[in-house]
Amino acid sequence: MNSTDVQQFYARHMQLLDGGEAEAWAGTFTPDATFAAPSMTEPVRGRDGIAAGARAAADGRTAAGEVHRHWVAMTTALNTADGIETVSCVQILAVPRGGAPRVHLSCVMRDRLVRQGGQLLVAERRITRDDRPGG
Repeated sequence: MNSTDVQQFYARHMQLLDGGEAEAWAGTFTPDATFAAPSMTEPVRGRDGIAAGARAAADGRTAAGEVHRHWVAMTTALNTADGIETVSCVQILAVPRGGAPRVHLSCVMRDRLVRQGGQLLVAERRITRDDRPGG
C-alpha cells in the first residue's frame, strides 16, 4: 500500500461527491459494497443504492441552496488480508449561498478498501457521528 494512493483516492472520491457526480462517486465503490450510517435504518448495498442516496443528498443540498465539502483528515491505513482498513475523521462543511460556512457534521469513517482493476475501491463503509452517543 502506498499512503499517497490512499490520500489521492479520498481526494478524488470526495470531490466527486461534493460535485454532485452521484454515479461517478458510486463507481468508486465495489459493485457489492455496503454503506452504513446512523441516519439509515439498514445499510445500503450495491452501487445503485449508493448512487441513489448520493443523488438524493445532492438534490437536497441544491434545494437548500448549500454546497457541502467533505474534509477527510487524520487517515490511518492498515494492510490486511481483506484489503486496506482505513479510519478517518471527516468534517462536513456546509456553505449556504451568500452565507458563512459552518461545520455541518463531524464523523468517523471506517472503510475497507480493495484493489480491483488496478484502482482502489470502497468495499465497506461504516460512518459514526460525533454528536450521537455510540456514534
